[in-house]
Amino acid sequence: MDADLSQLLTQRAFLRNWLARMATTAGGQMLLVAVGWEMYSLTNSAWDLGLVGLLQFLPALLLTIPAGHVADRFDRRWIVFITALAWAIVAALLAMATQEGWMTRSLLLGISVLLGTIRAFQMPAQQSLMPALVPQHLLPRATAFSAAGSQAAIISGPAIGGALYALGAVVVYSVSAALFGVACVLLLGVRYVRKVHPAEEKTWRTVFAGVSFIWHHKVVQGAVLLDLFAVLFGGAVALLPMYAKDILLVGPLGLGVLRASPAVGSLAMSLALTRWPLEQRVGKILLAAVAVYGLSMIVFGLSTVFVISLVALMVSGMADMVSVVIRMSLVALETPDAMRGRVSAVNSIFIGASNQLGEFESGATAAWFGPVGAVVLGGVGTLLVVASWLKLFPSLAKRDRLSRDH
Repeated sequence: MDADLSQLLTQRAFLRNWLARMATTAGGQMLLVAVGWEMYSLTNSAWDLGLVGLLQFLPALLLTIPAGHVADRFDRRWIVFITALAWAIVAALLAMATQEGWMTRSLLLGISVLLGTIRAFQMPAQQSLMPALVPQHLLPRATAFSAAGSQAAIISGPAIGGALYALGAVVVYSVSAALFGVACVLLLGVRYVRKVHPAEEKTWRTVFAGVSFIWHHKVVQGAVLLDLFAVLFGGAVALLPMYAKDILLVGPLGLGVLRASPAVGSLAMSLALTRWPLEQRVGKILLAAVAVYGLSMIVFGLSTVFVISLVALMVSGMADMVSVVIRMSLVALETPDAMRGRVSAVNSIFIGASNQLGEFESGATAAWFGPVGAVVLGGVGTLLVVASWLKLFPSLAKRDRLSRDH
């Protein structure tokens, strides 16, 4: 074990936050597996699966910018704690609704709006908290290590959620609520020196300072927009219930494994990047990784063999992890601490758009062209995005190192 990795493992506040993030991520994944399966069982509609994603995205679109301002004004640890507590309450509500027979399409759509609202405040605070818990020279490695924990949770969450669903949705929601409770306890023990910055006058300029920062930093702008459009076109998560039920014929347990497969690849890659961090040609590596992601989506879309589908999803997860680590490290290293909440808020909008809005795009496209057509067209779209970025953001393609010093 090298010196930097050993030093990282001595950062208590970072490790407690890391464990809390693993608990919330696993709980959230379990909850979303159950929600997706219940919605498709209730309606048998690809459109409704996409609508779940859209309704999670819209509140984030409206609230994330002011949420970033909140993250820069208040203690980010408490914001993350409150959002974890809110997740626990939602999970308990879903368990009660299922137990008492209240579960309906309208309730699931309403819960989707609530989850989007919680995420709007959670993501900027969570993303901007981690850089404050480690020395700057450890940040790229901490980002990869944090991603490894998240991916481990994303692997275990859907797999466990799919298995527990055999015992009933109530069990899945109850275990999710317990995990969110564990996260709350861990977050109460996070201690760090919070930097207090001079109060800024509340104007539209200060609220939207994160947008302005990204707009004027072309490397950061190119990286976050690349992730937005690549995953927006190439994502297939919303359609996994259709593949599991109608194409691959593997049921809810298979759905959990399918949802976990990208995370298996992401975990393997994040562990590799923790041990051997990227040091050169990061711009070219970023674009190549997104191209591989698009190709893997095409293979998944065309596959009717469960094992091939799993491998394609794993490769997509490996490629996506390279993109995530480069993008998150660039954003964190280029952004002053006083603005990290607002910049992270804008970044989280892009993440939300690429995930939740991408789910809606996939559902809507599948309603028109079928699931196979939707996934294949999305993969082709991702490849076209990469080709366009070589022309639109040459400074990103030429970026050699992550550190601003280079």
